[in-house]
Amino acid sequence: MSIPIFKVDSFAAEPFTGNPAGVCLLSAAQPEAWMQNVAAEMNVAETAFLVPREGGYDLRWFTPTVEVDLCGHATLASAHVLWETGRLAAGDVARFHTKSGVLTCRRDAGGIVMDFPAETVSPAVPPPGLEEGLGVPFSYCGLNRMDYLVEVADEATVRRVEPDLRALMKYPVRGVIVTARAESSGIDFVSRFFAPAAGVDEDPVTGSAHCALAPYWGAKLGKREMLGFQASRRGGRVGVRLSGDRVELVGRAVTVLRGELAV
Repeated sequence: MSIPIFKVDSFAAEPFTGNPAGVCLLSAAQPEAWMQNVAAEMNVAETAFLVPREGGYDLRWFTPTVEVDLCGHATLASAHVLWETGRLAAGDVARFHTKSGVLTCRRDAGGIVMDFPAETVSPAVPPPGLEEGLGVPFSYCGLNRMDYLVEVADEATVRRVEPDLRALMKYPVRGVIVTARAESSGIDFVSRFFAPAAGVDEDPVTGSAHCALAPYWGAKLGKREMLGFQASRRGGRVGVRLSGDRVELVGRAVTVLRGELAV
């Protein structure tokens, strides 16, 4: 049995930037343990597994160590692969059934537009040791169903964060978003995302984190459409548009590897 598999750089306009994702195209559902092993073998932040169904695809995401409920960059990569391989026509909408509901992707002049749920944070009392674990002070701490979000003083602080990853692993969340208002021209806000408990020490560009960042900064800046920059080593830009309880994430993707699983 051979199974098509791809590696795609998401939120990227050229190879070796943005966030790499695996995309595995299945003809039928496979056991969770098998998918987890494939994700560990791919060893990127998330690998997506797609199974055709009536009116779209079932989609699940695995890090090298756990399954996650929502992933932006691997969804972007999945839609990109479906169009690139001709499994979807250029004008078709990609429709995915996931643990976070139905997600759709479409193409426009700005790239691939993903329709995701807003993951609004609520103010939270910082858990003991979070500030020490991040190594920087913060002015706000919020929490949604997946992550903590903290706002720090400025863009330079975001860029210099070197957290104690072992300390961050003890919290019962997927990860921690660190963000600040941008000072770089043309960018509204910057962020970084750390998720060592999910097997991802630092995610290069996190679409799902922008589902929290968009409503947070939209309220602070009085904007419905913004551009975020995730200031990891690889880095990547994520366009966001607020629409009620939904967030549109906009980005591009580049395929860097095509192959087949032989197992």
